[in-house]
Amino acid sequence: MSWPWEVVERDHVLQNPTSADKIRLVGDYMRLDDRTRVLDIACGKGGPARIVAATYGCRVHGIEIRPVFAEQARELAAEAGLDALIEVETADAAQVRLQPDSYDAALCLGAAFVWGTIADAAAALRPVVPDGAYVAIGEPFWRVWPLPDGVDPQEFVTLTETAARFADAGFQLTGIVAASEDDWDRYESLHWRAAEEWLADHPGGPEADEVRSTHERRRADHLRYERALEGWAIFVGRKA
Repeated sequence: MSWPWEVVERDHVLQNPTSADKIRLVGDYMRLDDRTRVLDIACGKGGPARIVAATYGCRVHGIEIRPVFAEQARELAAEAGLDALIEVETADAAQVRLQPDSYDAALCLGAAFVWGTIADAAAALRPVVPDGAYVAIGEPFWRVWPLPDGVDPQEFVTLTETAARFADAGFQLTGIVAASEDDWDRYESLHWRAAEEWLADHPGGPEADEVRSTHERRRADHLRYERALEGWAIFVGRKA
């Protein structure tokens, strides 16, 4: 089975290594208010959407490919009394035709992979907002370079190069909100607990074996090098 995000992020309110206070800081940097129409790409269960809608009164249109997460986002928005401000579309954002200048701001928190890297996400989102508007993209980066032997760089680069990728897509970098070790520990710990509890309830069969091996590898990689070497930040930029 593919990695069961619906299982391992069962207990996550925010599905990235960040916090509610940091999401509000991003909102401040983006100058959100009750007139702002926000696009939220890969919105997950809608944690950031609820935070910015409740804080600023802005309207949020979330797009989420996983039906379970999209339905949870709708339910949680309704429970919070925010369903008039938050709309969630179940779709692959890469396949959605985004109209030019259709939003006042855009979020893509930890989901640049919808298109590729932060450069690809910034290029895709740039036409969606007018000149002078803000876009915020969450992306991993490497704290050190070159990486030790045996560490797969994937498509990530250093902090400086990540910021340059964003800027080169037509944005002036105006803010950065980075994950702390506590943010990472909370994010990963909730994964580990959910995986262990799922495995306890599903002790046998090929699916359990695959989840166990992937879970143990991901946990080992985090402890061995990711916690020390991998950073994550939300980059806020003003469309130039």
